[in-house]
Amino acid sequence: MNTSPSSSGAERADGPSVQIGALVPLTRPGWVEAGRHLLAGLELAVRDVNGAGGIAGRPLELVVRDTAADPQRAAAAVDELARLGVAALAGEYHSVVARAAAARADALGLPFLCSSAVLDALTEQPTEWVARLCPAQSHGWRIYADFLLEAGHSRIAVVTQPSVYWASGTRILRECLAPHGGTVVELDAAALAPAAVRDALVDRRATALLLLVGHPEPAVPIVRSVRGDHRLAEIMIGAPAGQPEFARWAASLGEDGSAIPFLRYLPERLTPLGARVGTTLRERLGEGPSFVAFEGYDTVTVLADVLRSHGTDRARIAASWPRVAVEGTRGPIRFSRVPGVGVRQWAWAPVQVVDRDPASPGRFRILHTG
Repeated sequence: MNTSPSSSGAERADGPSVQIGALVPLTRPGWVEAGRHLLAGLELAVRDVNGAGGIAGRPLELVVRDTAADPQRAAAAVDELARLGVAALAGEYHSVVARAAAARADALGLPFLCSSAVLDALTEQPTEWVARLCPAQSHGWRIYADFLLEAGHSRIAVVTQPSVYWASGTRILRECLAPHGGTVVELDAAALAPAAVRDALVDRRATALLLLVGHPEPAVPIVRSVRGDHRLAEIMIGAPAGQPEFARWAASLGEDGSAIPFLRYLPERLTPLGARVGTTLRERLGEGPSFVAFEGYDTVTVLADVLRSHGTDRARIAASWPRVAVEGTRGPIRFSRVPGVGVRQWAWAPVQVVDRDPASPGRFRILHTG
C-alpha cells in the first residue's frame, strides 16, 4: 500500500506532527476520479490548517492509503494506520469499503470520520467511534424518488450489478415509489448486454432507466445503446449514485451524457469558506471541484477543530462527536443520532438532483432540492 504525506504547507507549525490516516481509492477498480477529488479536498484542508498554525503549534499530516475499492485492503490499512499511531481516520468513497474500514476502526477504538460513503448500515451495531459527513443513502435516494414522482415517472427500470450498495438503493426506491403506485423492475447488467437492456426497456414500457452500475463499464455502453434507439427517445436515464458528476463522464459520452439526473451534495450557494475553497480546488484539480472534493475539505476541517479542542487521545476524539459545531464549506456541521443509522451523522448535508445541461454539458442544472 502506498503512503503519501500531504503537501501540508506547515511553515507556521513546528514540532512532531499530528497524523490522520486517509483512506482513498486511487487505483482501479476504485473510482479513481472520485478518489482524486477526495484527496485534493483533504490535502487542501491540511494545508490551510497548517497555514493557520496547525494543531496547537504542531503540523497536521495525512498518511494516505489507497483502498482501490477493496474492503480487505481497507481493513488491513486501518490495522496498519492504528499501529502507526494516527489520531483518527478520514475519507473513503466506496460504501462497501467504508463499511469494512468502519468495522475495523470500531473494533480497534480508532475514530473514523467517513467523508463520502452513504450506505445506511455503515456499522452492524451503533458505535461512538464512527461519524459521517455525507447523507445516508436512504435520505438522499428518497429525495431522488420524490424527484422521479414529481417528474411523472412511476414505471422505473434499474440496471444493476451485485452489491449491497446497489441492492440497498433499489430497495429504497421501491419502498418510496410503491405507496404512489410506482413499480421498480430490476435488469441484471451481468446477464444482459446493452442491446438486451435496451430491448427490455421497450418490453417493460419503462419511462425511466436508472444506472445502478459502475463507471465507465458498463454505464457508458448502456447509455450509448439507449440513446441510440429511437424507440426510447422519450425515456429518462438517471444515475442517483452520481456518475455524471465527474469530467470523465462528459468526456466519454459528450451530449449523450447530458440530461441524466444524479444526486449531488452541495447547496445552491456555498458558504464564504466554500467559495474560497472552491476557487483553490479548481486551480489544484484543473477542473471544477466535485461535491466529493468539498466533502474531503470538510472532513479535515472537522477533525482539526476536534483535535484543537480535545487533543489527540482517541477516546476523547470519539466522545467529542456530539459536541462538534463547525462551519464547513456547505453549511454548519453538527452530528446527531439518526434512526436506522448506527454512526454519528451530519443530518443533513444539502442534497440536490442535478444534470448536465444538453446545451452546455460542462454546466449543471439544479432540478430538485431536498
